[in-house]
Amino acid sequence: MRASSNARSDGTAAERDAGGGGPSDARVRRELLARLRLVDLLALAAVPGILGAVFALPESTRRSLAFAYADPTVLTAFTAHYVHLDAGHLAGNVAGYVLLAGVGYALAVLAGHRRFFVAALATFLGAFPFVLSALNLAVPRNAIGFGFSGINMALAGLLPVLIGVYARERFFPTASIRALPAVFFPLVGWMAFLALPVSPGALDGPGLAGVATAAAGLLLGLLYASSTGIRIRAALREAARAAVSNAGDGDLFAVGVALTVGYPVVGFPGDPTGEGSVVNLYVHLLGFCLAFIGSFALLAAGVFEE
Repeated sequence: MRASSNARSDGTAAERDAGGGGPSDARVRRELLARLRLVDLLALAAVPGILGAVFALPESTRRSLAFAYADPTVLTAFTAHYVHLDAGHLAGNVAGYVLLAGVGYALAVLAGHRRFFVAALATFLGAFPFVLSALNLAVPRNAIGFGFSGINMALAGLLPVLIGVYARERFFPTASIRALPAVFFPLVGWMAFLALPVSPGALDGPGLAGVATAAAGLLLGLLYASSTGIRIRAALREAARAAVSNAGDGDLFAVGVALTVGYPVVGFPGDPTGEGSVVNLYVHLLGFCLAFIGSFALLAAGVFEE
C-alpha cells in the first residue's frame, strides 16, 4: 500500500517414482494438473480482473475510494486496497500477486492443503483490508492510502507456512509445523535490514538499527529452533539433499524459498519515497506478520488437517 498527500497525491503426500516412471518434474506437473480445480483458477484470476476494472474508473472516483486517514470510512477502509492511481503501481502489484498466489496455490495443492489456502486467500481479500486500514490509524497523518501491496505481503506471510507443510508432506513426514517460527523471526529481521534507514554519515549500506534488528531476528530464530530440538545445520543439509534428489518436488520448493527471501526486497525498499507517494512499510509488515501468525496458529491447532 502507498500513502499520498491529500493535496495531490487435498490429499496425502505423493507417491515417489518407482523405477519405470517418467522424470520427476513431469510427474509433479501431471499431479498438479490432476488436482487443479477450475473454480480455484477462476477465483485466482478474478483478482487481477477486479484490480484492472477499478483502475479503469476515472481518477476522481479512484481517489474517492482511497482511505483518507484524516477522514476514514468503513467503505474506503476496504476499497482502498483495490485502488491504484498509476499503471506502474498496478502492474507491480498484479505481478507480485501472480507470483505469490500462483506459487502458494501450487504448494498448497501438492501438499494436500488446498482448503487451507482457499480459506486464507478469502480472509486476506475480504477481512484484511478492514484490519490493515484500522491499524493504519495508529499513525495519524494527513494523507490517503491505496494499493494492493498490503494483501500481497499477507500472501508473502502465508508462503513460509505453505513451504513448511509442503516440505513435510513431500520430504519429511515426521517434521513438525510447530518449528516454523524459527523461520519467521529471521524473515522479520531481514525486512528490517532492508527497510531501516542508513546510518548518519554512511554513504551506503544498512544502518545500525537494521543490522541490530536483523541480528536479533536471527538469534530469536536460532533460540526457538534450539528450544524445539531442531539441529539447524542438519536440517538445512537434509532439506538441500531432499530438494536436489527429488527434482520435480525440489524445483517448486526452491522457487518458494527464493520467493520468500526475495519478495521482501520489493516490499521493503531502502528508499520508500516516490513521485507524490510513499510506500507504506508499516502496513507491509502488518500484512506479513498477521498472515504468518494467524495461519501458523490455525495449522498448529490442527484446524486444517486434511
